[in-house]
Amino acid sequence: MAIHRDRRATPSVRKKAPAASRLPGEGRRLRCLLARSFHYATALRALPTAFSGQSRPLPIGHSNPRSRDMTITHLGQSSSLPASPEEAVLDYVPNPRIGKTYLVRFTAPEFTSLCPVTAQPDFAHIVIDYVPGDMIVESKSLKLFLGSFRNHAAFHEDCTVGIGERLVAEMKPRWLRIGGYWYPRGGIPIDVFWQTGAPPADLWLPDQGVAPYRGRG
Repeated sequence: MAIHRDRRATPSVRKKAPAASRLPGEGRRLRCLLARSFHYATALRALPTAFSGQSRPLPIGHSNPRSRDMTITHLGQSSSLPASPEEAVLDYVPNPRIGKTYLVRFTAPEFTSLCPVTAQPDFAHIVIDYVPGDMIVESKSLKLFLGSFRNHAAFHEDCTVGIGERLVAEMKPRWLRIGGYWYPRGGIPIDVFWQTGAPPADLWLPDQGVAPYRGRG
């Protein structure tokens, strides 16, 4: 004799579904997060020296066939201000547009040094223009180099020309000029200008844009 069971009286027992099945949206998000974490970890391992803290050369690409790698001392890392210009290390990287005639300008409107006689502070607005050769100067290292003059005792002429000469000696640009517009101390403003020679004929060379000092007259 067949026995009929009342299904309503016998509670069914169901196995719990996995969390990803019960919450399909959460499962998809979890898988996406895991995939992103894997890609991020892979990308971090491939990051250059400036961000990884390791001392391996940075790939530059294919724009400069003569130099594909560079080593960076300051960019992306914690760097203290050098105690003197002699201790400052300038970093140079391959010119990304080698063979092109173009102008690079750096402006330091709050340059500071010391008078070699009285040790009083001197202030200047420095403008550096140059046409790159094989290399360009890395801007953070230049900023630290200029900042290292804060406790450097030298006359206006020595500071201005010395900055230009060091960049020329190490970077070897096609052309460089520097203008030092010094604020008056003792009632006389001093401006110092130096360049390596005549600029390239096809160079777009804007004015440095610093007006000569005027008092109330």
